[in-house]
Amino acid sequence: MPRTLLFCCCLACLTSPAFAAETGYASAADPAADALPPHRHGHARDHARGPATTGANAVTDLSAVQVHADNDPRAFQAAGPAAVSKSDVPLALTPMSIDVLTRGLLDSQQVRSVNEALQNSAGVVGGTFGRRGWDDLIIRGQTASDSLFLDGLRTAASNRVAEQVSGLQQMEVFKGPASLLYGQVLPGGLVNMVSKRPQAAAFVRGELGAGSYGLRQGTLDVNQPLAGGKAALRVNALAMNSDDATDHVWSRERWIAPSLSLEFGPDTDFVVLASHQQRRYIRQQGLPLEGSIYPNANGRLRRSLFTGELDQQPYDAEQTRVGYQLDHRFGNGWNLHHGLRWQEYDVEGELVANNGVGSDGTTVSRTAQHQHWRGGTWVQDTYLSRHFDNGALQHSLTVGVDAFRTRESTQTNRCSVGALNLYAPVYGGVSCSDVRSTDSRSVVRSAGLYARDQIRIAGDWQLLLGLRHDRSEVTSRNNLTAVGTRTKDSATTGSAALMYEIVPSVRPYLSYASSFYPNTGTDVQGRPFDPEQGRQWELGVKFDLLGGAATLTAAAYDLRRRNVLEDDPDNDGYSIAIGEQRSRGGELSLSADLGNGLSVNAGYAYTEATITDDGGQPSSTVGQRLNNVPRNSGSLWLRYDPHAGSDGWYAGAGLRTADARYAYGYTLAGYTVFDAGVGYRHGRWDYALNVRNLFDRDYYAGGLARAVALGDPRTLSFRLGFAY
Repeated sequence: MPRTLLFCCCLACLTSPAFAAETGYASAADPAADALPPHRHGHARDHARGPATTGANAVTDLSAVQVHADNDPRAFQAAGPAAVSKSDVPLALTPMSIDVLTRGLLDSQQVRSVNEALQNSAGVVGGTFGRRGWDDLIIRGQTASDSLFLDGLRTAASNRVAEQVSGLQQMEVFKGPASLLYGQVLPGGLVNMVSKRPQAAAFVRGELGAGSYGLRQGTLDVNQPLAGGKAALRVNALAMNSDDATDHVWSRERWIAPSLSLEFGPDTDFVVLASHQQRRYIRQQGLPLEGSIYPNANGRLRRSLFTGELDQQPYDAEQTRVGYQLDHRFGNGWNLHHGLRWQEYDVEGELVANNGVGSDGTTVSRTAQHQHWRGGTWVQDTYLSRHFDNGALQHSLTVGVDAFRTRESTQTNRCSVGALNLYAPVYGGVSCSDVRSTDSRSVVRSAGLYARDQIRIAGDWQLLLGLRHDRSEVTSRNNLTAVGTRTKDSATTGSAALMYEIVPSVRPYLSYASSFYPNTGTDVQGRPFDPEQGRQWELGVKFDLLGGAATLTAAAYDLRRRNVLEDDPDNDGYSIAIGEQRSRGGELSLSADLGNGLSVNAGYAYTEATITDDGGQPSSTVGQRLNNVPRNSGSLWLRYDPHAGSDGWYAGAGLRTADARYAYGYTLAGYTVFDAGVGYRHGRWDYALNVRNLFDRDYYAGGLARAVALGDPRTLSFRLGFAY
């Protein structure tokens, strides 16, 4: 069946009343509240203080990385452990900073992208390069765009296709070095996305959406139990067309994600997860600096100005994934988790970029190139876990091995494009050469062994100790020059933390973690670079408030990233691995379901991210702030739903704020924008209207060397959801 026809068939049910999105606002009778029941096991309650608790932080026996699928779909607070921790120890007893963005939170804001979702996490900056079609993010001042994981498995070494959030049950933000559990990741942190899984009850859900700038969207979520215990099939699908606040910019997306759980007995959970995504779009490139950040004698530039070309080839991206997750409980107390996935992607299109504004301030010169990336990733993670109770000491032991192989081919062709009059644009077209300017291939192979023990001592102390050893190989080949390089690295990293419950529900902690990340290429003498090294100290405290209805985390940290590649001051065109960057600051994160329909998600971060070693550059950059990192940033979102999911009105409101940021020699002004939403449920129908940037505040999302990325203007999104 052709792909287009397949998507049409999947979305044809949008005209049926038997359809509602998993919005978190389904009626109390919504059958989707009943998930495939996980086989309870293990000793999660051993980590609780005294008997099992009640409320949002109730502790339940469950498999090491299973996520509750039968939580209140409106909840802002995570009810169980985070999958990213590879543990069934509750978050309140985990001595590290992890934010969980639940489905209820994302749906209450009608979130449509990873960048929008991450605006709810303190210390995370998303969308710094604007609406270019990729996921761009910074965690704790350090770039983390390639630190995206899905169901605990790495997506790719370089993420070229923006992730689809419609099929996620929740998103988890791990802050700080995560090499102990995930190997090669930069020290700022990572994002783990948790897929929706098959459930026990049959249902059909969906939504029709419309909004500003020609947004038209339909989603479908169908779940069907199959004969035989836990077996069930679930299919999520989405079709979206949208224009943009920038003239001539548009996006089209088609996505489908089937998942199948199979019956392998009471002690085994097995689910197959697959997806296919198509994205076709014109890349939004922001505005030149003169007339936006800098003054221009000819006046300010229109924010809707398109600086590309009308005939430039749109980006055409496809991404396919197939994998599985296996959990097995042995009779002797050991539990096995094994995950494996294969992924392929192909992205091709034309980039027309701003190059510089002429002395008259009227015309901008531009560069253009045809870009093509192809790549694939194979990844697996296998670990055993068990709880041991030795009287005064209670151990939660995890021992595992993970491995991945990721490859990417890059081809570019130079194109010619004329200058553009910024105030009276006349588009002249793009002409691309058949001669390749870049043709290369890179392959990264890596494998790691890790062990971690979380020890509860005398009821009040938590001690975490972990060690990992990695071996990696990076090979690259320039097909134009037939020159190849191969770099092999190995590293041992670790993590340690101590938490103490000084009074019930107040738990301060101190942690240390290290990381490594291979550098590619060679120096002027042909020697491979040493890998990057990261390390972080963190001092924090976790509070369970209002009987577990609210969780507050406060943390202060000092993070350093060493062996960062810097320009060689004595040899143009070469690099040296001597640089160091430092991030330090503090964060506050609050997640609460307070009862009477009121839920809160809030965060604040102070981040001081600077260069502490520039490799001896002639023009020193020591002390310079890292690009696009605000010192102060925060977010707040309140939802009031007094009817507890039954018929009636509900509403939400909040804000997002960031102060001035440094970027490539200039400063971006700070901003505060307000968001709001209102909805009404009646039977199986759900109507919702959300407005982002309510007062249409002009702001900049981030800066580039020769352009500035625009923040989103006021946008309206209307959703009609229904369920059967």
